[in-house]
Amino acid sequence: MNNEPRKLVRSRTNRTICGVCGGIGEYLNVDPTLVRLVWLLCSLAGCGTGLIIYIVAALIIPEDDGIIG
Repeated sequence: MNNEPRKLVRSRTNRTICGVCGGIGEYLNVDPTLVRLVWLLCSLAGCGTGLIIYIVAALIIPEDDGIIG
């Protein structure tokens, strides 16, 4: 069993735009499509605030380097 903490990274394999929702879905072990739908609903309810948060997350969250371990 690996006791190393998981890292939140942008997904390279499960991405639509920048891989933010795919990375969050992989981190939380949920379907990334569900994360995308929740993000969309929050963005619509927040008058586009979710779009700004998505852009900031795409800049801050590092991309997956592909190294397993």
